Amino acid sequence: MKKFLLSAAVAVMAVASASATTDGVKYATVNGVSMTNNWVLDRAHNFDAAFKNSPLNGATRARTAVMAKGKVYVAQSEAKQAVYVNDEGKNDTVMQALVHVYDVKTGAFEKSIPVTLDGKPYGAFLGVNQIGTDSFGHLWVAPYTSEKTATIPVYQFDPASGALTLVTELSKGDKIARTDYFDVIGDITRKEAECTMMTPGTQVETVYRWHADKGGEFEGGFDGDTYLDITEFYPESCTQWSYGPVARIVLGDSDDNLYAGELFYIDGFNSAPILYQNDGSMAGSFNGVDASLVPAAGTNGVAEFHLGDASGENVKNFIVYSMYQYDNHGCQANICELGENSSLEGMKKYWQTDSLGGTSDGGNRIHSLNVEYSKDSKGNDVVTLFSFKCNNGMAVYTISMGGESGVNGVEVADAALNVEGNVVKVSAPAAIEVYNVAGQKVAAANGTELTINGNGAYIVKAVVAGKTLTKKVVL
Repeated sequence: MKKFLLSAAVAVMAVASASATTDGVKYATVNGVSMTNNWVLDRAHNFDAAFKNSPLNGATRARTAVMAKGKVYVAQSEAKQAVYVNDEGKNDTVMQALVHVYDVKTGAFEKSIPVTLDGKPYGAFLGVNQIGTDSFGHLWVAPYTSEKTATIPVYQFDPASGALTLVTELSKGDKIARTDYFDVIGDITRKEAECTMMTPGTQVETVYRWHADKGGEFEGGFDGDTYLDITEFYPESCTQWSYGPVARIVLGDSDDNLYAGELFYIDGFNSAPILYQNDGSMAGSFNGVDASLVPAAGTNGVAEFHLGDASGENVKNFIVYSMYQYDNHGCQANICELGENSSLEGMKKYWQTDSLGGTSDGGNRIHSLNVEYSKDSKGNDVVTLFSFKCNNGMAVYTISMGGESGVNGVEVADAALNVEGNVVKVSAPAAIEVYNVAGQKVAAANGTELTINGNGAYIVKAVVAGKTLTKKVVL
């Protein structure tokens, strides 16, 4: 009987890992702040079990991804051939874009959504080079544009239908450069709030910026101008951005300037993240930072977040940035607490995420990083961190203070463990363990479900959203 149960446990674990694997790293609690990996889908941890047959394997045109409202959206340009009727009434073909959808809680693949524009398959060259979300949860996409293209179209994406709706067409002004990656803060619809958009030029020192007041239209965001030439870089040997630079606009510190975009990062594959003011002056850089924290050349991606306790008085500010691309283990990010007054110069490293893989993505470089906020049962902040690197994979982490770890908005109070038939089900990704009456562990998995094979009495244990739950089961 025991031998049968142990064999069954191996099978259970193999099945579970195909749908929900963790990176296996125990991240230390630092200054009362904890981080856990909820799941990974990548080359380094579950390539044969899950990643190999996923839409992400080998998809070097699936360059960016974003987490929004319980889903992960991965945008892939020129993904599949589609037939449509052209303006001459004849059948034509186009390589249509797709958006792949995954569940944030479990990492499970849900569907691939064909992207359309004006009722036809959308297949522009790198037409969904970036997908993102504004501050109000509206999904948007922006294409790559060349040094010969004078405008940048920005679209709102409807995940229900796959349809794109043109939000605006942004003029580059009289200095036209190639653009790769974009950022948006505020409300792209301008119904709830103002909106700021930015993108750095490629192989130039130019940064583009546009702003629209609530209810207004987009205009040049640098005192009326659409672009600004940057003169300060880190390292100082840089005189312009190289390929694939990315902007990340920082939230303001009051309701009056929350979406004004007065501060922003630019991160290039030839430079470390640099914080600028909207006049182009450098507000913070890696100059003076411990050399071990300076990111390796060839990667970029940056985000900020904060954590506060229920009192609202103990607030810590963090930066997360791409540390490695293919060297070291590959595709890893650093999470550091910023120094006094949110300075880069005084930051302290808390963790480095485990590798997603070290396989080339064809030079796309950007490491997509974004966060969402929730609360635990005591009112402390909980941050869900999403990390994605083209052709290598993605992962979701929970970062929290106060000793509890809600997962993507699932609070400790909502933690649940149930057994339906011989299937153990938990309300959030968890470490599930099954013991026989002799106290021997006979099955284990990381995920939201585990199947018990074999009749008998068992004790099921799971740590769900930071809360340890147990249940006796007789099959």
